[in-house]
Amino acid sequence: MYEYLNGKLIFKCPTYVVIDVNGVGYHVNISLNTYSAIGDQELCKLFVWQHVKEDALTLYGFSDEGERRLFLHLINVSGIGPNTARMMLSSITPKEIQMAIVKGDVPLIQRIKGIGPKSAQRIILELQDKLKKEGPDTLTMMPQHDTAREEALSALVMLGFAKNAADKGLDQVMKGSEENLSVEQLIKFALKIL
Repeated sequence: MYEYLNGKLIFKCPTYVVIDVNGVGYHVNISLNTYSAIGDQELCKLFVWQHVKEDALTLYGFSDEGERRLFLHLINVSGIGPNTARMMLSSITPKEIQMAIVKGDVPLIQRIKGIGPKSAQRIILELQDKLKKEGPDTLTMMPQHDTAREEALSALVMLGFAKNAADKGLDQVMKGSEENLSVEQLIKFALKIL
């Protein structure tokens, strides 16, 4: 799995770019949001996701990690494929999509080309609780961890534990310990409690 591509921008159009990374040209599909963010940069870094099918390997690129995380949430919704998710990210900004899902704004999501009323309701139904649980702006901003506890909490949430349960588990671990624990130690002890 590729994390990102960093190289010289050879070609750019609203639907895809070609990035030369050490002599290899990568064709990367992008959204209009990413197209706008790239601007006129000569050197370009795109976070990528690879879609594997029987007859094709396709790369999708994103200007930031938050847009990629939202894309991954969208393609996990039944009936939403990579091209539909890219169309959604091209129609309105990732932040607007996130707010529409959290608020249950079916008409806004339904205005996106290719999204009907049933699809809009399904997107909200499947993602609303996830996005509310993760908190505001978690998709559109990179998480900043000031302490080992915050980093451990983020890791436990990523592993699938509810934020409240992980928070309580870390509180128990920290009460029982007199020394400063590393992130790894916090996670190990919390996993024993959870």
